[in-house]
Amino acid sequence: MKIIVACDSFKGCMTSQQANEAIAKGIQKANPNHEIYCSSMADGGEGTAQVLGQCLHATKIDVKTLDAYGKEIMTYYFITKDNTAILDVASCIGLSMVEKDKRNPFIANSRGVGIMMKDAMKKGCKKMVIGLGGSSTNDGGMGLLNEFGIEFYNKHMEPCKANPYGLKNMVYINKKKFIKPNIEITVACDVNIHLLGEKGTTHFFGKQKGFYRNQMSEVDCWMKNYRDCMQHTFHVDLDSFEGGGCAGGIGACLMGVFDAKRMPGAQLVASMSNLEQHIQSSDLVITGEGQTDLQTEYGKVPFEVLNIAKKYNVPTICLSGALGIGYQKLYEHGMAGIFSSSDRAMTFQVAIDKGAEKLENLAYSIIHLMDHLQGDI
Repeated sequence: MKIIVACDSFKGCMTSQQANEAIAKGIQKANPNHEIYCSSMADGGEGTAQVLGQCLHATKIDVKTLDAYGKEIMTYYFITKDNTAILDVASCIGLSMVEKDKRNPFIANSRGVGIMMKDAMKKGCKKMVIGLGGSSTNDGGMGLLNEFGIEFYNKHMEPCKANPYGLKNMVYINKKKFIKPNIEITVACDVNIHLLGEKGTTHFFGKQKGFYRNQMSEVDCWMKNYRDCMQHTFHVDLDSFEGGGCAGGIGACLMGVFDAKRMPGAQLVASMSNLEQHIQSSDLVITGEGQTDLQTEYGKVPFEVLNIAKKYNVPTICLSGALGIGYQKLYEHGMAGIFSSSDRAMTFQVAIDKGAEKLENLAYSIIHLMDHLQGDI
């Protein structure tokens, strides 16, 4: 049996490559006769630049920037042979960079992304691919715009900080220092949500970033004020862009102000890795992610892999670290099986530490069962 393994990264636990290798190891233990092909995947979130950089044989560039809370950090991006920069926001303002109980979206900002963009431009890049998933910010891209010279002021003509309170308090935007860069930007989005509303960025991602349920409607109103101010200054509606809600509004900022083009992240990675070519000649596809839930069907890796496999009637199963609310929807789209590698009650840290081992054991059990049912053992 030819088996394709194409997982997303398991945030804060395993890279895509590490998750694929754990599953492959489990398959080989169950039956060494199976042919296995691993394809690293990403959907615009954590690890996107790494995966695309490997696919395109790009050069890794180290850069000093700021995290979401203003702390200096070293991170990296990639530059291809044709001077295209590939970076993801999660590498500097990533959600997994901060422990869950220490996340504070009310003070987090996106300035670090702007610093990385400017570094790539100084190195001569005229094209840029930016993965937007996995951010810890909800500032609408204010911090990024600050880095390019755009200033925000409250009613007292005092500068607004780049955070949700700034969204609330701004009444005036000064763009006199802003010079639109001559660069072609593609944003890789993992979901197709807009900036505002009950299905917008604050409501959709707010809980994982640290907002309480009773805060989200108010913060969404602040984001609407930001949209209105930006529309008055730049004559563009940031809420009109599909995918604009990605990365706490950075997507809308890049599409509205920098004329960035949007492409579903998982589709972008799949096309560059020739995943479809490998799937069409396979017997089984295994995909996975850190947590499978309602968000998965909005364009995350398992959903994109499933859609490719369906074209060739190849059965697909999903192995994830955890199963959240609404994961069953994937069955309606044709997923053959959905499994969690968490085999007992455990702390989050134990789940992280034992992630690869648990995933390997799960893959072993599933392949052993399939072989038994098919009479191969």
